[in-house]
Amino acid sequence: MAKQRRSGTEPELALRRELHRRGLRYFVDRAPLPGQRRRADLVFPRRRVAVYVDGCFWHRCPQHATDPKNNARWWADKLQGNVARDRATDAALADAGWVVVRVWEHEDAVAAADRVQASLDAG
Repeated sequence: MAKQRRSGTEPELALRRELHRRGLRYFVDRAPLPGQRRRADLVFPRRRVAVYVDGCFWHRCPQHATDPKNNARWWADKLQGNVARDRATDAALADAGWVVVRVWEHEDAVAAADRVQASLDAG
């Protein structure tokens, strides 16, 4: 797990390139709320929008999630904990007035950028 990239993954870079091409500027790998250890992949602080690019395996994508056979119980608990942490983060940010956009790693970067831009335009 230590070899897993925390930021700068290919899906994240594709989304960042598309948003930058549209003239949007953002912070990378930053905690939206002060004192919070949970960092968003992209943050638009003035518009209070946090974007997370979630990996299908680590965040249990409904289309692509797989269940490891070795040490199955440990992995099930670990992955379910990731999902619970994601929901708690979403709730904490919503309570603080933020909009959270979650993008799956398999999503098209242009479509994901459209969703991010729609969230920015709504706020």
